Amino acid sequence: MTDLAILVPAAGASRRMRGSDKLLEEVGGEPALRHTAGLAVETGAQVIVTLPASGPLVPARRAVLMGLGVRVVPIPDAHEGMAASLRAGAQNIGQAEGLMVLLPDMPDIDGADLTRMIAAFAADPTRPVRATTEDGTEAGHPVILPRRLMQEMAVLTGDRGGRVVLEGEAVRSVALPGRRAVTDLDTPEDWEAWRRRGS
Repeated sequence: MTDLAILVPAAGASRRMRGSDKLLEEVGGEPALRHTAGLAVETGAQVIVTLPASGPLVPARRAVLMGLGVRVVPIPDAHEGMAASLRAGAQNIGQAEGLMVLLPDMPDIDGADLTRMIAAFAADPTRPVRATTEDGTEAGHPVILPRRLMQEMAVLTGDRGGRVVLEGEAVRSVALPGRRAVTDLDTPEDWEAWRRRGS
């Protein structure tokens, strides 16, 4: 198996949830963050979860990760956005050949999707891999970044995520069923609509 690290960026403030925490919403009978981290652990990869260094969201998020064997990395500059988590991921992958970024607010992603992504990366660990919708028209998540891009990742700023790192790269696309690669839930209404769809 390709030596891979999986980053679950969970340092966001959940601002659009108007007081509740989207990472504690229920997915498959457990909090979304635990669900996603558990999927990551099941791949056999090392799993890094970023959390805010302080604040009201931290105790509950830490609690739902108990017993999973993930590495929790506190992010003092979490207010900066996704780049802070990506930098931490890049700095903590050890000897891994690549870093998968697996968002915890995408409840339709399952273990089979991760297996397909990892297999695609293993076929050529020098190329980034990115999930798309089933028809291939929309790029989404997860994304796997090869080790050679970690230096760029380690100096990212702002909330653009890793898109800037992928510019000019020969990205290999992996189509996942339906729209699960682009279904991320940020508001109470998003979660309610997702539950109504019976996912």
